[in-house]
Amino acid sequence: MSGAPGDTQSGLRDRLTDGLYGLGWTAVKKLPEPVARALFRTIADQVWKRRGKSVLRLESNLARVVPGASPARLAALSKAGMRSYMRYWMESFRLPTWSPARIKASIDVRDAHRLTDGLDTGRGVILALPHLGNWDLAGAWVTTDLKVPFTTVAERLKPETLYDRFVAYREGLGMEVLPHSGGAAFGTLARRLRAGGLVCLVADRDLSASGVEVNFFGDTARMPAGPALLAQQTGALLLPVTLSYDDTPVMKARIHPPVEVPESGSRTEKTSSMTQALADAFAVGIAEHPEDWHMLQRLWLADLENRGDRP
Repeated sequence: MSGAPGDTQSGLRDRLTDGLYGLGWTAVKKLPEPVARALFRTIADQVWKRRGKSVLRLESNLARVVPGASPARLAALSKAGMRSYMRYWMESFRLPTWSPARIKASIDVRDAHRLTDGLDTGRGVILALPHLGNWDLAGAWVTTDLKVPFTTVAERLKPETLYDRFVAYREGLGMEVLPHSGGAAFGTLARRLRAGGLVCLVADRDLSASGVEVNFFGDTARMPAGPALLAQQTGALLLPVTLSYDDTPVMKARIHPPVEVPESGSRTEKTSSMTQALADAFAVGIAEHPEDWHMLQRLWLADLENRGDRP
């Protein structure tokens, strides 16, 4: 018996999506770099001109980051934001072919000693990042230049073949990738940290019931509790990291001061305080480089509650 028409359309869409990403990882890396850069900038500008839901959502999010910005300013920021987002994809498709020397030359890390000193203590380190810049490039720098393996978590994507592509891509860069679904990931991360290892987590958006409410650019959002809970349970150092682009080929990274575990309070209170501290650090980096924050989804609770009214 054949599936329903909706199932067939979904299957075709999934195969198309997987095929496009597969084409990206095979074809884009073969292009001359100036051609690839120009191509992805053109794609970004065309997507921006169509004013689809993702672009409108990006502008809505940026309006919170840059309060009082005029419509022209928001439009300029969203255009730059789409170019930044497409730069991320262009670099990611080409990253597997980059040499360790090229990776090192493509990132400038401020206060890297906070990471290396923390690892030297043997207590384990958690790096928590927002969706800024190219977090895969930052991870590749850790594994190739510092020669430190690390463990991360990836959201299960559909189709499953696309998720497998992302896992293979990141494992090829030297990362251990765990699926986000299920409770096993937390235990594995804790074991890695207790052994003195490194864990890297993108941590500026959590739509689950276990997320922690934080004040973020003046309104309530929800961020994952995992980084704070792992730091409390394992004694690992928790370091916020922010990334940004400029007009050069070199991405900038900043490792912020550690988020300490409060001396008093319940586990819930400590987790709330630490997650708010992460949100505050993320806000600093995002406010400085709003065009590099690739948040094309709803984030604030007020927007999630009004799904029917907003893109």
